[in-house]
Amino acid sequence: MSHLDKQLHSFADISNYMKGFEIVSTQFGPDRRVYILLIDKVPERVRGMFPPASLKERRTYKILIIDDHIEEVCVEGQQFNYHYVQPLHHHLLLVGARCHYYGPDQYDLNGKIIDYEGRTVNELLLGDGIQSVQVTGEGTIWTSYFDEGIFGNYGWNDPVGSSGLVAWNKEGHKIYENQAADIHDCYALNVVSEQEIWFYYYSDFSLGHISGSDRTNFTFMNPRISGCSGVATDGVHFLFDGGYGKNGQYVLKKNVKPGSLSKGQHIRFLNDEQEFLQPHEQDFRKDRLLLREGSLLYQVTIGELA
Repeated sequence: MSHLDKQLHSFADISNYMKGFEIVSTQFGPDRRVYILLIDKVPERVRGMFPPASLKERRTYKILIIDDHIEEVCVEGQQFNYHYVQPLHHHLLLVGARCHYYGPDQYDLNGKIIDYEGRTVNELLLGDGIQSVQVTGEGTIWTSYFDEGIFGNYGWNDPVGSSGLVAWNKEGHKIYENQAADIHDCYALNVVSEQEIWFYYYSDFSLGHISGSDRTNFTFMNPRISGCSGVATDGVHFLFDGGYGKNGQYVLKKNVKPGSLSKGQHIRFLNDEQEFLQPHEQDFRKDRLLLREGSLLYQVTIGELA
């Protein structure tokens, strides 16, 4: 397999917005803008392992929305531990990865819809153990789940995310639930559009594809990568995270015939200083890869590589 080192140039520096805050997540929205969630203090993990669902003290979140300029949204006085942010029509959706079940009709609401003034519009149950969240331009909320959200923890004997992959409307009602793949842990999700969704999952280490307006067409491919945490695609080429223990390494493959991918090419990216880029976060959406190293943001499209 061939190797390629490609230099990227940062397109944004958010250092002026980080003072007094810590970055929680960095994501693309469906509009290709970048959405960054920050908090004034990251909560300690329970027993040093598990992120808490709620916060012991009220905290302040900040959301940065980046295209050719940076917009800032402040959300004060919050007591829930949020991990993701996505645009939802004319609002923003905050999602916490964990939520507790306490009894019949008693559970944490881990989705919060806010306006651009930081005011709460609605709260939703999206289930415990959320691995990733992506919202379409039309407002469909896709959530994928890791093993605890599938098999149960935090009081959930009948987990909301037991199928591993769910789609919701903006009112928080399920409109799709995976029944085609035996997902034990959904490692990667790429919602290209309402009619095109890609996901990579354990235990098969397979790449699944949902297509069609009714979401009933499925195909599966074996990318021959173990533990991949993200994939971008233009429909022909696929840029994968390198897999277990390979932070900052990527593999570009091509769909050479139905259901079969090429051996591919190993890729390492270089930062502004022409050093190997070591991302603190990465996000895959449509045909793009987003990387954050410190306060600098980088992105690359498959077209630039293929």
